[in-house]
Amino acid sequence: MSQRNRLRSILTLVWLNGIVPIRDQPLYILNLLASPLSFLFFIGIVSRGALIAYGITGGMVLTMLSVGTGLQSDLTHYRVDLKFQDTVVASPVEAPVYVGGMALSEFVYSLPGLAVFVLLFVLARFATLESIVVLAGVLVLVWAFACALAFTLATYFRDVRETFLFSPLISLALTVLPPVYYPISSLPAWAQVAARFSPTTYAAALVQGSVGLAPLSAANAGIDWGVLIAFTVALFLIAALKARWKEP
Repeated sequence: MSQRNRLRSILTLVWLNGIVPIRDQPLYILNLLASPLSFLFFIGIVSRGALIAYGITGGMVLTMLSVGTGLQSDLTHYRVDLKFQDTVVASPVEAPVYVGGMALSEFVYSLPGLAVFVLLFVLARFATLESIVVLAGVLVLVWAFACALAFTLATYFRDVRETFLFSPLISLALTVLPPVYYPISSLPAWAQVAARFSPTTYAAALVQGSVGLAPLSAANAGIDWGVLIAFTVALFLIAALKARWKEP
């Protein structure tokens, strides 16, 4: 398959699964924003605005993670209900091209919602060169590992309704229980240890540190980047080795 055809396939998937749904039903954008803005609202009310900055940074991480959980549902729907993946398997399109196109379509789909949090990020005066670079790198890695996890799980689901069970559990495990919306110092010692098993803990620490919400030394930042990258690479390896591209 030529590079031109690969690019055309990716752009077709982006149009089909990313742009067309928003064009035909703009309410999808509100659905994507519902959870992050709800957390932001309640954090602002309960803390009387004192922790609103954590709501903004946490909302950006949750928005990108939602891209992965959304991909999980779409891939399952295309594979089980529409048998689209079987068609792709029989075509010259390789698995990385298909998954990459679907992942990019979810990213494009999330851009309007992400733009809301970027605006809040700027209005909160968090936008410095350092924070922008850190935020961009963190969000790309969160998007990448979430999509790798979503693809692996989607190849095992037998019904799209199973994704409605796992998506909230993934969100709970990766954004509610870990310190994404609050400082890790708020947790007791044993819970801080448990939180270290979630990649979003390191993502949130980097973003919070870059905007001054938490102390972050160069050594700690290096560890956080290293662990977040290691999580991402591990999930990609699991996807490459364990995902079922063809039906058994």
